[in-house]
Amino acid sequence: MIYLVEDDANIRELVVYTLNSTGFEAHGFERPSEFYKAMEHTLPRLILLDIMLPEEDGMSILAKLKGAKNTQSIPVIMLTAKGTELDKVKGFETGADDYIAKPFGMMELVARVKARLRNAPTGAKTSEYTVKNLYVCPEKHIVKVGGNSVQLTLKEFEMLCMLLQNRQVVLSRDQILNSIWGYSFDGESRTVDVHIRTLRQKLGTAGDIIETVRGIGYKIAGDER
Repeated sequence: MIYLVEDDANIRELVVYTLNSTGFEAHGFERPSEFYKAMEHTLPRLILLDIMLPEEDGMSILAKLKGAKNTQSIPVIMLTAKGTELDKVKGFETGADDYIAKPFGMMELVARVKARLRNAPTGAKTSEYTVKNLYVCPEKHIVKVGGNSVQLTLKEFEMLCMLLQNRQVVLSRDQILNSIWGYSFDGESRTVDVHIRTLRQKLGTAGDIIETVRGIGYKIAGDER
């Protein structure tokens, strides 16, 4: 999936049509709020991002994407009318992976997208986690307890992976909230508690590996095998 954030309807429709016609699956958004809502459910392989947008400018969105653990590795190509060297330098310094100034040709865009996806992380360094009777494979989105598959929501899965990746560290509620929901969620730390409770229930006999550290947050208890 490729996401495009572009408020110009003509450009947005043309880019989405072109990508879908060349073998990609693409979805366009006029406003950042629509984009953020979609990110809560599905993370894309690549993001095309305009700078001049309603609600919030593209540079601000880019900084948030690259600052959040669950989105920082997603390639971002900036599509913008701002084509000066200074603008490009600012974009690259903020974390942009590529930069295409308007107007641009559709074939050039497709070529840039293909090149960026070829250079994107392939998952060769994927980790697998086994703690007590819990097995998790982040790349394949597999969670098993005692050999039986467990179905988790995207947020529950991301929380579990975050805890496993930082299993020697106590993560505060704010750290979890900012990393998993981040820029796209305006909520309270109570949200973390509710999701942890549901996650424990779904993990059944493995639920007790998620340990509550009173007054701070949560951590994974038990050694990894």
